[in-house]
Amino acid sequence: MPSPSPSKSSVLPTGGGAALLDPTDTLILLLDHQSGLFQTVKDIPVADMRRNVEMIARLSTLLNIPVITTASEPNGSNGPLMPEIHKYAPHAVYVPRKGEVNAWDNADFVAQVQATGRKTLVMAGVWTSVCVMFPALDARAAGYDVYAVIDASGDPSEMASRTSLARFVQGDIKPTSTNALLSELHRTWARPEAGELAKLYALVAPNYAAVIESYQRAQEATNVRS
Repeated sequence: MPSPSPSKSSVLPTGGGAALLDPTDTLILLLDHQSGLFQTVKDIPVADMRRNVEMIARLSTLLNIPVITTASEPNGSNGPLMPEIHKYAPHAVYVPRKGEVNAWDNADFVAQVQATGRKTLVMAGVWTSVCVMFPALDARAAGYDVYAVIDASGDPSEMASRTSLARFVQGDIKPTSTNALLSELHRTWARPEAGELAKLYALVAPNYAAVIESYQRAQEATNVRS
């Protein structure tokens, strides 16, 4: 999917308050979504998690939001990154690591984050309790505003997921969902990408596709009668 040319109408929301995400200050970090690690995820269906990550990648391209990806030991048992990320976010920058479990322990990764000049970080990854938790806490300590997308991340158990959520809140990390992220960055239907954004809702809420279909059929029926 080609990235649209940046413009005010395609980047900035047209309403809302300062408490919501500002796309012009948002940086998406997709951490360790690796095929080997997927086999350990038990708190969310892997197909759902992958679909949610794909939506985030597509959304980043549509709204011109930068993305940084990374993986720990992609040539080892943890496996390579899921290909959908760079397929749907071709502008994403991959930062290799030297074995560090915590991406924030890698100086190149931190430098790439700093180079964007953005202070709002939206993170997702596998495992939530490690690959997201550790850099999220370090980034927050470094002064960043940090969001963790829970359903675009995965953990080995429900207990690990619940514990991670509690620690996020204690550490001033804001938990969110892919649907909330999409809606928060979307903000208004009065924007040129509205049609493409509607398709993304069908990824995070598959039944929404039925809403779109029923509306289209009703419009077609109306046009026939007229």
